[in-house]
Amino acid sequence: MRVVVVGGGIVGLASASALADRGADVVLCERDSLGSGSTARALGGIRCQFSTAVNVDLSLASRPVWESFAERFGVDIAFRQTGYLMLARTAETAAGLERQVDLQHERGAETALLAPEEVPDYCGGVDPETVTAATYNPRDGFADPYLALQGFADAAREAGVDIRTNTAVTDVRRTAGRVVGVDVAGDGAPSDGSIDADAVVNAAGPWAGELASMARIDTPIEPQRRQALVVDPERPVPETDPLTIDLETSSHFRPERDGAAVVGGYFDDEPETPDPDSFSESYDVAWAAETVERAGVYCDYFGDGTRLKRGWAGLYAVTPDHHPIVEESMPGFVQAVGFSGHGFQHAPATGQVIAELVLDGEASTVDVSDLGSDRFERDDLLHERNVA
Repeated sequence: MRVVVVGGGIVGLASASALADRGADVVLCERDSLGSGSTARALGGIRCQFSTAVNVDLSLASRPVWESFAERFGVDIAFRQTGYLMLARTAETAAGLERQVDLQHERGAETALLAPEEVPDYCGGVDPETVTAATYNPRDGFADPYLALQGFADAAREAGVDIRTNTAVTDVRRTAGRVVGVDVAGDGAPSDGSIDADAVVNAAGPWAGELASMARIDTPIEPQRRQALVVDPERPVPETDPLTIDLETSSHFRPERDGAAVVGGYFDDEPETPDPDSFSESYDVAWAAETVERAGVYCDYFGDGTRLKRGWAGLYAVTPDHHPIVEESMPGFVQAVGFSGHGFQHAPATGQVIAELVLDGEASTVDVSDLGSDRFERDDLLHERNVA
């Protein structure tokens, strides 16, 4: 079977590698360079603390790969399992955390529910007086997205994937209601500008909606801009601290090296939907000031003496319910799109699922039946509380 994977981010590379491992003849088309979309600007968070079963399951199915990445791929991705710490600052959010812990335990995760006075034992900068409850999982953490991308790219090449960068898909070809290939342009385009395929995988990130429309499929995905900062806090952040999220505001931070921290948050004040081909990759000064101020509300690392080092902006590919679409949307057209910021951490399991959908006709690694696009037509949306 010949498969064209569209998109050279980590989801596309993981899918291409999994397909090739199972014997498929795979061509991967990337319009720019590998990882130049969302992967290059990801924070690298890896966690199982989600509020829906399918997200927890994708995390747990991906975790063995992250924990053994160096052995499997020969690349040290600097996976630091210092945990994730989720903070509730209202009674309503605390009740939600209790339900989430029950769900995570049911799925096989080892998340602990913490009382406010326990929180400083896990992150010394958090003021327990601002917290009503918290959760912590010691096997959560973060890794280097660029190094992980390189590991998957090397594995894909070794498995025989034909990776074609600077090669844009310009159309999706159909015959009798089935996708049969793509038209392409650029450095990797053949002389006739087309590649025949038994299946096409849409892993195009912020461009996924555009690619789906070429197949005459309406996919509800829009790019959203997200920003991040690296700061020198007023008090150094220990490298052993967890990635910490304030669920009330989405404010979050994680340790960097030498006492620095990466700080972020989404505060519903971004401009209108950005053009993924032309958006500001620099951080906004006003947003930066508010981000540090919000972190300082619950954590005393970020006082008035905090100094900005650098920052950046990237794109999430977002669906209306912040869950991906993972399905065969029409015969020969399989989608792994709209991860809403969680594509990096779920890439290992997603790659296996895509290989199963293409080659077996159904997924077995994770039950992804809830991730079909028909949920939007039925108004049967999933609800993920932890979207930061």
